[in-house]
Amino acid sequence: MAVTIYDIARLSGVSIATISRVVNGNPSVSDKTREKVLAVMKEYDYTPNPFARSLQFNSMKMVGISCADIKDDYMARMVSILEKKLHEYGYDYMLLCSGYDLESREHAVDLLLKKKVDALILIGSQFLGNCEKDEVAYLHKDAEQVPVFILNGYLENKNIYGVLGDDRNAMYNATDSLIKAGRKKILFLYDSESYSSKQKMVGYEDALKDNGIPVDGNLKLKITCSLHEERDLLLMRKDLDFDAVVSTTDELAVGVLKYAKARMLSVPGDISVIGYNNSPLADFVEPELTSVDTSIKDMAHVAVDKMMECLQGKKVEHKTVVESKLVKRCTTDF
Repeated sequence: MAVTIYDIARLSGVSIATISRVVNGNPSVSDKTREKVLAVMKEYDYTPNPFARSLQFNSMKMVGISCADIKDDYMARMVSILEKKLHEYGYDYMLLCSGYDLESREHAVDLLLKKKVDALILIGSQFLGNCEKDEVAYLHKDAEQVPVFILNGYLENKNIYGVLGDDRNAMYNATDSLIKAGRKKILFLYDSESYSSKQKMVGYEDALKDNGIPVDGNLKLKITCSLHEERDLLLMRKDLDFDAVVSTTDELAVGVLKYAKARMLSVPGDISVIGYNNSPLADFVEPELTSVDTSIKDMAHVAVDKMMECLQGKKVEHKTVVESKLVKRCTTDF
C-alpha cells in the first residue's frame, strides 16, 4: 500500500504542516528538518500528490463528517458531541448524510474529500457494509488522501482508525444478566446486518451457549419497520414464545413495550426488555427502559483527540475500544 503524507510525518517526527512546507519549498523550515524529511521521503519513495502540495501552513481546519441519517437519534447525538469537541481544537466540520447503500456512501465521502477536509469521521459501522472487499474498497482509496476515523467500526489499514463500543461484551453481559434472573427464552431483535449488529448477535449467542441454552434461530428476528408496525408484527407472530427481549436499539425495545401493552403483559413481570444506546427514549417511555449505554460521548472525544494527534504526525493506535455499561431501569427485575 502506498505511503501517505501522514506516514511521512510520523516517520519524520513532524506535523503534516511541516511536510507540506518542505514539499512547497517554504523557507521557514530549518535545513536540519528539511534534510530529515527529504531523507524519509527518499527512503520510502514518496512522491507528493496534489493533496500534499495543496496543504498550507495553516489548513482550513475543516473535518468531514458523514452519517447515514441525521434523524437517527444516535447519529444526531454523536454529531452534536463531535461538533463541541472539534470547536475546542478550533476546527469546524462539514456534514453529509450518506444513506445506507454503497453508492450513496461512496458519493458522500467523495464530496467531502473534494472540499479538501483535513480528515474524515464516519459515524457507524454501516460505512463498512458487510465488510466484504467490494464494500470497503472506497475506504482504502480515501485513506490514501486523509486519515479516516470510523466510529463503532474497524477496518485494517494504516491510515484508518476505529473507535468502537464494546458491543460483543455489552450484549453478552445484558443477555447473561437476564439468564441469571431466570429468563431462558430470550428474543434478539436487530435492524441491520452491520458490523455492530453482528458483534451484538455474537455476544447474545455466546451468553446463551455459556449458560447451556441452545441458540434458537426463531428467536432472532430482524425488524426494519416502524414502532407500530413492529408491534403488529410481533402480535401476528403467534409462534414466538419468549420471556425476555434484548434489542440492538432503544427504538426496537420501545416497539416491544407497545406489543406488551397490546397483549396486556406486565413488564418486567411477564417479559423483561433491554434496549441499546441509552437514548433519551429510555427515560421517556413507561416503564423506563433498561438500556446499554455505549458511552458515545467518550467515543466521540477519543476519536477527535486521536485525530488531532494523527494530524500532528504522532503515532496513534488504530483500534480503540470504549467500554459500555448496562443502565438498569424499570423493564428488568435484576
